[in-house]
Amino acid sequence: MAQLLLLHLIAAAAAPWLASVLRTRSFLVLALAPGVSFAWLVSVSGDVRAGNLPTQRISWVPGLGLDLDFRLTTLSWVLGLLVTGVGALVLLYCAWYFTDRDPTLWRFTSVFTAFAGAMLGLVLTDNLLVLYVFWELTTVFSYLLIGHNPASSTNRRAAMQALLVTTFGGLAMLVGIIALGVHHTYSISALLADPPPLDAVTVAAVVLLLVGALSKSALVPFHFWLPGAMAAPTPVSAYLHAAAMVKAGIYLVALLAPVFAGAPAWHVLTVGLGVLTMLVGGWRALRQHDIKLLLAYGTVSQLGFIVAVAGLGTKASALAALALVIAHALFKSTLFLAVGVIDKCTGTRDLRQLSGVGRRLLPVAVPATLAGLSMAGIVPLAGFVSKESALEALWQDVETSAPLPAPWSGLVLTGVVAGSALTVAYTGRFLWGAFATKPGVPPTPVKATHPGFVLSPLLLGVAGLALGLVAPLESPWLMPYAAEFPVGAQPQSLALWHGITVPLVLSLVSVAVGLVLFAQRSLVARVQAGVPSLLDGERSFARTLRWVDRGAVETTAVTQRGSLPIYLTGILLVFVALPGLAAVTRGTFPSVRLWDNAGQAVVGVVVVAAAVLVLVTRRRLTAVMLVGATGYGVSLLFILHGAPDLAITQMLVETVSLVVFVLALRRLPTKFTRHPHSPSRTWRIALGAAVGLSVGAIALVASGGRRAEPVSVDFPTEAYAFGHGKNIVNVTLVDIRAWDTLGEVSVLVAAATGIASLIFVRTRNTRLSRATAKELPSSDPARGTWLHGGRTLRTEKRSVIFEVVTRLVFHVMLAASLFLLFAGHNQPGGGFAGGLVAGLALVVRYLAGGRYELDEAAPFDAGLLVGLGLLVAVASALAPLALGGTVLETTAVDLTIPPWGEVHLVTSLFFDIGVYLIVVGMMLDIVRSLGTGIDRQIAEEEAADATDADADADADADADADADADGVTAGGTGDEAGGPRSDPGREVVTP
Repeated sequence: MAQLLLLHLIAAAAAPWLASVLRTRSFLVLALAPGVSFAWLVSVSGDVRAGNLPTQRISWVPGLGLDLDFRLTTLSWVLGLLVTGVGALVLLYCAWYFTDRDPTLWRFTSVFTAFAGAMLGLVLTDNLLVLYVFWELTTVFSYLLIGHNPASSTNRRAAMQALLVTTFGGLAMLVGIIALGVHHTYSISALLADPPPLDAVTVAAVVLLLVGALSKSALVPFHFWLPGAMAAPTPVSAYLHAAAMVKAGIYLVALLAPVFAGAPAWHVLTVGLGVLTMLVGGWRALRQHDIKLLLAYGTVSQLGFIVAVAGLGTKASALAALALVIAHALFKSTLFLAVGVIDKCTGTRDLRQLSGVGRRLLPVAVPATLAGLSMAGIVPLAGFVSKESALEALWQDVETSAPLPAPWSGLVLTGVVAGSALTVAYTGRFLWGAFATKPGVPPTPVKATHPGFVLSPLLLGVAGLALGLVAPLESPWLMPYAAEFPVGAQPQSLALWHGITVPLVLSLVSVAVGLVLFAQRSLVARVQAGVPSLLDGERSFARTLRWVDRGAVETTAVTQRGSLPIYLTGILLVFVALPGLAAVTRGTFPSVRLWDNAGQAVVGVVVVAAAVLVLVTRRRLTAVMLVGATGYGVSLLFILHGAPDLAITQMLVETVSLVVFVLALRRLPTKFTRHPHSPSRTWRIALGAAVGLSVGAIALVASGGRRAEPVSVDFPTEAYAFGHGKNIVNVTLVDIRAWDTLGEVSVLVAAATGIASLIFVRTRNTRLSRATAKELPSSDPARGTWLHGGRTLRTEKRSVIFEVVTRLVFHVMLAASLFLLFAGHNQPGGGFAGGLVAGLALVVRYLAGGRYELDEAAPFDAGLLVGLGLLVAVASALAPLALGGTVLETTAVDLTIPPWGEVHLVTSLFFDIGVYLIVVGMMLDIVRSLGTGIDRQIAEEEAADATDADADADADADADADADADGVTAGGTGDEAGGPRSDPGREVVTP
């Protein structure tokens, strides 16, 4: 069964390529995926009927009870046939529904195929957690399919509405699944075989599961999202309404009904809301003019009917519910596909504009009429057989008053009969509106269509007729599901004729009343216009969203004030008030030994003194150095406690932190701003002291709270037996808890990518360009030397001593980093420590030669290095699978390599290499952002200042020139002014 899901996954992955090559013909190829699955389900039908249920288990996360368990029961077999059979025919239909010019074809083909695979996985899985995974996959894929045209606001709104409603139900369902799994089991078969007692936890879990089911199947009050989903392409509507998505909720109700139908609130949520939904959907369907929207509300009504019958919880209702599911899938898919043909051939779905379509689209009108009659419950269609069986189950409940008491059972039966009458009425409205010739309405122009376009609705419509004719042959295949129910007598076999019975009379009454409602449709329309809409779910949903948005805005205005001190104060107050206060008042403090030797006391005094001095210093750089002193002091304490690995890591991290702080301080004032003493300052001091006290108390209580033997006791033995290494710390990181390390580096890479996208607006690589190199004088004695980037620095910024030291230590640091990497499995070190040393070596190159020197030392993109490291780590984790091992399994290989001799190679080294590359890439990112980036900003600011100074100088020169010119013009010359020639140094007086 897992192979079927893998087939869908491969088809979905290949769909974009197929669509680019074959265009719409790719649907014909993709239909093979559900088609093959359908054929396999047919091939094992004999085993399912005989009770030899196929099962399959693939171990995934056994510790969490999360295995890929698959089991084919009668219920899942029926739903699987519908999912795959209808899915294959809908994909064939898509080959003529879409055009080769559709730009979104590549996405639709992939998502639709994946949607079919997710729905198949949902009905085949035997694990509640895996069921939830497939459940949410159908939610996501349906969101993408409904929003097929992202340029349309209607599509976006409908997709978001469906996503929010079904995701809300899914989250509620997840809580119920976890409650059942923790208190009982996650295995569906085990849950059905050994039901848990109906205590408060179980009842709450069942109610939450039903919330998920009802939201998925669009029952009141979640019914409004399904008609909105009509914005999707018609093939999506046909599949979603007939065999997928909405059927997931019905499947969950039918799955749980054998053991939980007697739980409190079960019948209220299933039978009660089901009948109400049937009436609301049928009533709203009579008001629609869009034939597709009419069918959508009809689907809401039919889903309510099916859930009500499935939720009753008797043998007869179980058989009827399964027959209803099959009949509904056949007639509803036929009708929606027919609407798609009508829309494409006429250009409209408005029944007020359609006239005479039936005669000119006879290959569509015939199957659509058969499907409509089946939906209305007219003999001899499958819909009649299933409705007759449902009415029989409800009548048995009225006669026996079990499981529903007498007043309620009669009310339910009355509601179903009324809903069936509405079904007949809106079925007549659909058939008349879509195909009839209407007086006063001109014939609708109809374009010719390809025979393949009508093939799928024709096959499905005829299947509904054939299934009704052979109804007695259908019963033996469905009876094993009915046998799972402990309540009720053995149901009658499905058949077209059981004699003149009460259910038959009730069916005839519903048909008669429905025909009257259709005949008096004008009167019904006037009545509906005068009745207020009491259950307008869409308006309620929109109003709720507005309230939520307004509440979010108001809450954000109060809590998100843009003040970091306020945010930090809130976090620290919660920390002090909850865990801190609990530790101080309720914790048990152990006896404390201040130190083991005098060295620890000395280091401790230094650390405390440095921390105190941080609070009183005014210079930022001094504060950073004192903070670094506390970190280095902690690393000395690690050494004194015999933890060299922790000491090395702490010292390297502290050095990196110092570098980061110093680089960032270049853009900050030299000194802290001195604030006068104020109540707020006193408050901050008090809060800081309370946080320190809380941290100390928690540390003491936690250290004294151990009761069991630590797991680390066995680490020395397991480190060598399991990880083939003598360094317990490194083996723990790359072997014992390698899953944690892989997750941590993945998060680190994701964070680095996000930060880089914000910081590196320009390219990450600022390598020395040819133009810059040409600007250097040819007589520069540094040309061709090792520190190329230093040539771009001004002379006063270069340090000969630092450059010489850099040339001496750079390669030594790289060699040391590689030593830490390769020796870390047996000696202090590892990929993380080695990566930090290599990163610090790049920092030294940057400090010696500037930003261009950094890129001469590392002429590659930091993001590429980070991604390569993650690739190496993941590849080394998955590589054992190819050799029959498990993920992250470690193997030791002993080799003889001249001139080293015996070499003990452990495969986890490759995982450590991935970590090494990630850390080096992160360090390169840090230096390029806080080093190179700030250098560039400073250079640009200096260039801008120089340009402004030049501009000011030019302006002053121009002003002086203008002044001189004004003086000459005012004085003039003797010839020009007509007076005596001016004499320098003497005032000129004009006559």
